[in-house]
Amino acid sequence: MTRDHHPVETIRVSKKGRDQLMRIKRHTGIRNWNTVCRWAFCVSLRETSPPRPHKIPVDSPLEMTWKTFGGPYHDLYLALLRHRCHEDGLGVDAETLAHQFRLHLHRGIEYLAGNKKLRSIRDLTGLAIGASTG
Repeated sequence: MTRDHHPVETIRVSKKGRDQLMRIKRHTGIRNWNTVCRWAFCVSLRETSPPRPHKIPVDSPLEMTWKTFGGPYHDLYLALLRHRCHEDGLGVDAETLAHQFRLHLHRGIEYLAGNKKLRSIRDLTGLAIGASTG
């Protein structure tokens, strides 16, 4: 795999995920989709159990490239994904990585959107460090 090629070239978010991201953006004041998606991905990775395998529809126009998602740290996010797949006993082939990324992203979006105490960036950072939000 070349340095510029990643198993997840384009990230597509479901309509439900897009609606949840809009709510998260509104509550936190974060302006960019990719920033909220990074938080969501990391929140999911923090969970000890693997995400439940299910089909996530591609029914929204919201999409971004892998490099937009990860910004200057896109290689680090890929390494985190590879490590998590390895820890979960999964392969690290391109198809598995792409599927697991999508599952983690959407699970993280659901967690953030479902957290009634998430009302600010401070609450979001509290989640990241394990502090109580409230």
